[in-house]
Amino acid sequence: MPTSAARSSVASPDEHILTVQEALEPLFLALEEEAEVKMIAAAVKAGWSVEDAVTAIDELRRAELLTGHRPH
Repeated sequence: MPTSAARSSVASPDEHILTVQEALEPLFLALEEEAEVKMIAAAVKAGWSVEDAVTAIDELRRAELLTGHRPH
C-alpha cells in the first residue's frame, strides 16, 4: 500500500522546474515527515515518550551526517 507522500506527483521540466532536485524536494520533505511521524508513533506505542523518540531520531540523523551512512 503506497504512503500518502509516495502518491504525490513530481513536477516535470515542462512546469518551469529548473532541476530534478527542485522537482523532488516537496516529495522528499513529505516522505521525511511521514517517516518521522511513523517512527514517533511506533516508539510511543512501544512505551517510549515522544521526547525520547524525537531525541533518538535526532541522534540517528546526527550520526548519519557524521559518518555518511546509517549506523548499525
